[in-house]
Amino acid sequence: MHARLITPADYRRMPWKNGGGVTTEIAVHGGGLDGFGWRLSIADIAQGGPFSVFAGCDRCITVIEGEGMTLAVDGDAPRALRRLQPFAFSGDSAVECALLGGPIRDFNVICDRDRWRARVQWLGGERLRCASPRLAAGHVLAFVLSGALRVRAGDEAWWTCGEGETLHLEGLEGPFVIEANGLAEVCLVEFQAVA
Repeated sequence: MHARLITPADYRRMPWKNGGGVTTEIAVHGGGLDGFGWRLSIADIAQGGPFSVFAGCDRCITVIEGEGMTLAVDGDAPRALRRLQPFAFSGDSAVECALLGGPIRDFNVICDRDRWRARVQWLGGERLRCASPRLAAGHVLAFVLSGALRVRAGDEAWWTCGEGETLHLEGLEGPFVIEANGLAEVCLVEFQAVA
């Protein structure tokens, strides 16, 4: 197993694929806007408009700052998204965004559906503790939105992960524990290769 702590100094800012805004890339597997296997990022949305299309990909988006937004996917009725309410949709879809009360930030998970499956969980609260007796995934990433965490995988030592940081574990097989002594909010993302 390989572990890496990714800090905000490692994150990369880049324009959206459609040029309509800016994304902060946290972690990526592979390269290029269309060539990656998976990506975690944070987008700053200052005004409504269309989302970029990522053909062949699955997406999950979560508002992390601001009052929220509505998303209309492929002409369906708009769905309101508030803070920490993840919403999954196809990257092939035509998506139109409208803000509910000013600019927002959102957390994005995207993966090539032919190569990867993603599982996204938001955890939080006082004295947060999440334990999995057996977890096997190609990549596990813990993004700390607020607070601080201790993370342990298998018989390895504990890692500490602070606010705004992301712990990336690759080749994880075995028990997995996340702990926080105070109020914390974390997104746990697991990527499993498609057989």
